[in-house]
Amino acid sequence: MTTTHLTPEQIAFYHEHGYLHIPRVFTQAETDELASELDWMMDKWAWPDASWTGPWRKVYMNADVEKKSKLVGMHDLQFYSSAWSRCVTNPNLVRCMVDLLGANVELHHTTMHVKPPETGHPFPMHQDNAFYEHTDGRYVDVLMHLDNTRHENGEIRFLPGSHKAGYLPHITKTADGPCTPHLPTDKYPLDATVPVPASRGDVVIFNIFTIHGSHLNQTNEARRLVRLGYRNVDNVQVGGQSKGRPGLMVAGRRNRRPGQDLFTTEISITNPVAPLKKDAEPALAAR
Repeated sequence: MTTTHLTPEQIAFYHEHGYLHIPRVFTQAETDELASELDWMMDKWAWPDASWTGPWRKVYMNADVEKKSKLVGMHDLQFYSSAWSRCVTNPNLVRCMVDLLGANVELHHTTMHVKPPETGHPFPMHQDNAFYEHTDGRYVDVLMHLDNTRHENGEIRFLPGSHKAGYLPHITKTADGPCTPHLPTDKYPLDATVPVPASRGDVVIFNIFTIHGSHLNQTNEARRLVRLGYRNVDNVQVGGQSKGRPGLMVAGRRNRRPGQDLFTTEISITNPVAPLKKDAEPALAAR
C-alpha cells in the first residue's frame, strides 16, 4: 500500500509521459466498500445511458454493437455517499496529488464511468480539457479502479508525452449537429496508444492534456472506474463542467486573488440536487 510520497522516479515518469500507474493506493476493505456504494448509486441514481455521440462510433463499433453500446455514469459521487467523501480525501492519494500539483490542492469533481458487460462502449482519443477547460496543466485526473482492467474490458490507453503539446482542437460538430468532443480518429487511432492495465484498488493518473481513450468492454462483467479530478487551486478554469463552482480543499489553503469575494451561499453555485430535464445529456468525459 502507498504510504509515502511519490518517488522522484515516479514524478519524473509522470512529467515525461503524462500518466502514471500507482498500485494499491486503496486497501481491499476500502475498495470493497467503495464498490458496494457505487453499485448502490448505479441502481438508485446513475444515468443508465450516458453514451458519447459522434462519427467515431462507426469507426470502433459495427452497426449491431453500436446500437446496443452504453455507458453508466453520474457526477460527484461524494454528494451521495460518505464512503466516497472519504475516498476523495484519502491521505495516500492526497499526498500523491501534492507531490504533483503543489501544496494547495482542490478537488474539482468526481465522475462514475461504468462500461456494462459485452457492449460497454469504447472512447475515441481525447483530452479531458475539452470538457473542463483550464488555464494550465496543473490538473490531475485520477482513475480509481474498482475492477481489474485489461484489453478485453477496455483498460485506459495513453499517447505518451502528448500532454506537452497543450490543448488541441477537438471535433464538436458534424453535419448532423453537435457531438461529444473528440480528436480525429484517422490522426489519433486507439491502436497507437500504450495500454495501462491496473488492479482493483490501484489508481492510474494523467494530465488534463494527455490524449487517451479505451476499447469496448467485451467481457460478461461490468468495468467500474471512477474519475477523481484534482487541480492546483490557482489553476483557473475558463470553461466547461463545474466552472465557477468551488471544490473541497484536500490539501493546503485557498489563496485569495485580488478582488476575489467570498463564495456565494446561493444553491445555484453547487446545485447538486437540482432536477435535470429529461432531454438533458450529462457531459461525461469518460474513458
